[in-house]
Amino acid sequence: MPTEQEIAPDFTTLDHDGNDFTLSSLRGKKVVLYFYPKDDTPGCTTQACDLRDSTKEIEAKGAVILGVSPDSPASHRKFREKYNLPFTLLSDTDHKVAELYDVWHEKSFAGKKYMGNNRDTFVIGEDGRLVKYFPKVKPSEHLDQVLAVL
Repeated sequence: MPTEQEIAPDFTTLDHDGNDFTLSSLRGKKVVLYFYPKDDTPGCTTQACDLRDSTKEIEAKGAVILGVSPDSPASHRKFREKYNLPFTLLSDTDHKVAELYDVWHEKSFAGKKYMGNNRDTFVIGEDGRLVKYFPKVKPSEHLDQVLAVL
């Protein structure tokens, strides 16, 4: 698990358009790197739409938003279009990014166990260091937590 003040683990994965995206390409900007379980589910939609509605405020603070889930680029594209999400969604189908950030864990729902992303957020500073880590965030509280740190 990366800790605050460490350099954020770098990675390259596909964005919602199927293009390579590398985290370190954003050095010089703050990054809100949020991990979520699945596109177009109630909690994930609430979280994404709250961020969408505050994108201008977040960008005014010098930050960009990146959402990461195990969904495919095609799923991300549909999710972005359906909810007019103006920020980048990253595909982590092999969950390597989630494992790098230690957010890939066993979960259970309706008595079934499965592996998936925790709803965790990392705020990364312009120098690439982790400024703040929010574990297991509640979608309704997520935006306020992020804005308080930026």
